[in-house]
Formats: sequence, C-alpha cells, structure tokens
Amino acid sequence: MRPAPPARLRYALIGSGHRAEMYVAAIAGAHADVAELALIVEPNPTRADYAIAAALRHGATAAPRAAHPDELVRALEEKHIDRVIVCAPDATHADLIDRCLRAGVDVVVEKPLTIDEDGARLVATAAAETGRDPVVTFNYRYSPRNSALKQVIADGGIGEVTSVVFEWMLDTSHGADYFRRWHRDKRTSGGLLVHKSSHHFDLVNWWISDTPARVFASGGLRFYGAENARRHGRTVSAERGSSDASSADPFALDLRRDPRLRALYLDAEQHDGYRRDRSAFDDGITIEDNLAVVVDYRRGATLSYALNAHAPWEGYRVAVNGTRGRVELDVVERGAVLPGADGRIAVDPSLAADGGEDYGPRPNAERLVLQRHWEAAQEVPIRGGGGDHGGGDRLLLHDVFHGAQDDALGRAADYRDGLRSIAVGIAANRSLSTGAPVRIADLGIEVG
Repeated sequence: MRPAPPARLRYALIGSGHRAEMYVAAIAGAHADVAELALIVEPNPTRADYAIAAALRHGATAAPRAAHPDELVRALEEKHIDRVIVCAPDATHADLIDRCLRAGVDVVVEKPLTIDEDGARLVATAAAETGRDPVVTFNYRYSPRNSALKQVIADGGIGEVTSVVFEWMLDTSHGADYFRRWHRDKRTSGGLLVHKSSHHFDLVNWWISDTPARVFASGGLRFYGAENARRHGRTVSAERGSSDASSADPFALDLRRDPRLRALYLDAEQHDGYRRDRSAFDDGITIEDNLAVVVDYRRGATLSYALNAHAPWEGYRVAVNGTRGRVELDVVERGAVLPGADGRIAVDPSLAADGGEDYGPRPNAERLVLQRHWEAAQEVPIRGGGGDHGGGDRLLLHDVFHGAQDDALGRAADYRDGLRSIAVGIAANRSLSTGAPVRIADLGIEVG
C-alpha cells in the first residue's frame, strides 16, 4: 500500500497540451483539498497561458506561475513544489523525471514512462539513487471491465494462465490522429508499440501477474502515409487539415472548428511551428499502423497481440486461457465513425474513443464471459464504469491525489510497472528492425 500523501501538496504541471487539462481540472476542482497547482512548465507561452486560464476557470483561487523547461529546477525550488505531473512529449520524459527526482521532487508521469533503453536506464538510476518512486498513470487498470477481468484471474477462475490473445482496434478517428501529430515520428514517441501499446502490455502484465521475457514483432505502415495514399488511389487534398482545400477530406482535422484545439495548437504555432493538423497521408511518418507481437512470459504464458490503427470501429477483445478454462472480454468503445454532411468525421479525433456515444449499428458494449472446463459459459457482471477510459480516469485521479489505499487488485502503478510495459514495446521495435526475437534481459533494462 502506497501511503497517502500529506494534505495540500504543491504541484507543477510539465507540459500543457490536450491531456493536461484533466489534471488542471482535478487539482482546481475535485481534489483542491489536497492539491494546489503552483507552476506550469511549458515552452510554448500560448499553451502556458491556456493552462493558467483553465486553472482559474476550473476554480483555482490563484493563478499558477509559468516557467520554461530550461529553468525547471530553479522554478521548482522557488515555488516550493512537492510533486510534478509530466504530460510533455514522450521523448522528454526521462530527462524531466531525472531532473525532478534529483531536485527532491516526487513525480507522476503519463504513460509511457519513456521511449527507449537509455531513457529507461536514466529513470531507474535516478529512482534508485534518490529513493523516490515515480507514479505512472495507467488509467486502463482502473476501468471496471479490466478490473473485473483481473479479479476473475486472481480468484483462480481459469486456473494457471497458459496464453493470452489480445486484439486492439483504433478507428479512423482516433487511430488517424497519431499520424497527424508528433506521435508520427518514432524518435519522439517510440511508435505505437511504446506510446499506445504500453497501456496494453501493462494490462497483460498486471492481469496475469507475470514479467515479459522474450518478444517477437512484425508489422509496418500499410494504410497511412504518402506511399500508401498513392497505392490505394487516395486523394490528399492538403498537407494540413486547417485549410479550405481539405473540406471534403474525412481524415482532415480542422483546428478552426474546435475552440479548444484552436487555442492549444493553431494559435500557438507562431512560437514553435508545431502543426497539430498534419495530413495522415503525407511524407515523414516513421511509425507503423499494423502490428503483431508475440511475448513469452517468465512463468510460461504466451501473449499474442495485434494492433490495427485504421479499423472502422474502436475497441478490443481479450481471451485468457488457463488450465481450468477461458475468460473473454469484448469491448466496443465506438461502433462506427460516420462522416457528417460536409464529409468530415463527426467526432473530435483528439479524444480517446470512449465517451459513450453510439455511432452506428454496432452498439457500444462490454461483456465479460467465463467458461470453465465441463461447464456452461457464464457472464460476469461489470459494475461501475462510464467516463473517459471506461471510467478509469476518475478512479485513477483519486489514487494520484489521495494515495492508493488497500487495493487487492494492486491498480496503482510505479516506475517498475512502467519499465515492464515499455520493455515489451522497446524489444518489439528492435525485433521489427532486426527480424529476430529479442530477449528483454538483453536490453539492459532491469524489469524485476
């Protein structure tokens, strides 16, 4: 059990892009009794100003100060910061965590922990030498459906786990968005195997309480990108979505149509040149959109994992086989993505696809079924849910700000869990480049 933090900690938020407002709202609102947002660390002044205004809008009694990352340590000391929340781009995580821990400040970090072996070693060394334990925010652990699956396995419902089959579908709204923004470059995101799939690898590690040992991966860029557009005869109307030339393109993201995205990105371009609305079908994409991974675990189980980033619906399917039976979880987070009257997609592609809407004949649903040997199948009730990430965000935020209390499922994650999850993605990336299986022990990452 992680002890509850003392009352009214002073927080700094590092990175104030789209995901950051969840934390701003939580600190200024529901968790204001134990948290105060004192500092925004953000290189782009427009986004920093947006976060400050958001804090006041959500109920903060005083505006946090803004600081550039170059003055991070001094700003932490001057504002007497107890804890930071890192929402910056993935490639910056390791350095930020290292600097904060060595400045005597605790860290909460959005997944992934970092993107490569060097970053993993830097974080592990800093944690060991400072005695501080960064918290990684794996909100999908807290989704009631995923917790219910964990409970079935922990209770011995299927006996000893022998294999897991896990398929994740990102639709043409959510999936395409990774190919418009900075995630499209593997040097800054680690690719979907690290940025996105670390969620999924963590779930499997947690569900079966085991440690990954060997990884083999296959995949490629087969739908998005300029070459695929030419091969499939797709007409790309403009290199960016925020232009009249892209009005008929269902894949285009027009930042002008969403006040929040416009304020965070289009109005902020003048400072750093970052374009949030790149075409998903132009050059420069170095990540994959179709992936398959096989993971061997130390106690003998095998994971077969697949990710598709251009599916017509969004959700996931998991089957866990054991010596006494099988348990299956099916989740439809969005049944379809349907273009509006102007040809554009009808949903905000910058958001995760679990807001509860029904976009077609495939209803949003979740179903957990347990079938033991020699018995009929039985549906396991899933209690709770609703909200972002299947209801996980709300429960996660409580643990982040109030401390994880007694939890038989062990949903709170530390940096070691973060290392185990990214180790699979890092090994899978190496396997993609070499065509050979990769032992995680050979990465030089101590996963425990």
